[in-house]
Amino acid sequence: MRKYMETGFYAVYLVLILAAGVYMIVKGRRKETRHFVLFGLACVLLGAGDAFHLVPRAMGLFAGTLDAPDAHLAYWLGVGKLITSITMTVFYVLAYAFLYRLTGQKRPLALDLSVAALVVARVVLCAMPQNRWTTNASPLLWGVWRNIPFVVLGILVIVLSFVHLGGRKPYRLLWLAIVLSFGFYIPVVLFASAASWVGMLMLPKTICYLWIAAMGVADCRRSFPAAAAN
Repeated sequence: MRKYMETGFYAVYLVLILAAGVYMIVKGRRKETRHFVLFGLACVLLGAGDAFHLVPRAMGLFAGTLDAPDAHLAYWLGVGKLITSITMTVFYVLAYAFLYRLTGQKRPLALDLSVAALVVARVVLCAMPQNRWTTNASPLLWGVWRNIPFVVLGILVIVLSFVHLGGRKPYRLLWLAIVLSFGFYIPVVLFASAASWVGMLMLPKTICYLWIAAMGVADCRRSFPAAAAN
């Protein structure tokens, strides 16, 4: 039963997040709505990156080897996790750029440099061989190290979302959606290797990303009322 429900959830998520992204990219082609292209690209990149991890995971579920993967499955699960780690990082970079494009404010140079430094640190740490991505024994310590710049980047976007979009529909709870996504993600990093059931927290984390995407789609539809009515 688990394999059907979990795989079905993954399929629905990937279809919805990719559809939301493509919708916003197509709708945001006008100069005055170009910020939707950033949001759409973020969603498409997130969904495409997650697919590299979710597809091998679904294969493991149906083969009954997910909890004790063989070398082949462990390799593709690890590659998928690496790709997802990078695409999630870029997602928040695009969210950062979207936020400033939406509000029409100029991005502070100091913040741009900080974001760039966090991204470089995250990518370098993820690329280190000590992570042992393609094995089934990735060290917890390296899981913590590589996620430090990612969490700091997330906190930065949370604060900016709260300050600049806290009173703006439909983004007024964007900060909360991001907080919850990290709240579900961090225990997985820390405890999933000791208790496999903790990995199930990735499901509500995924729902948070769908919630974020829904905010962008709602705003996009509101910006094109005639098209939405048709």
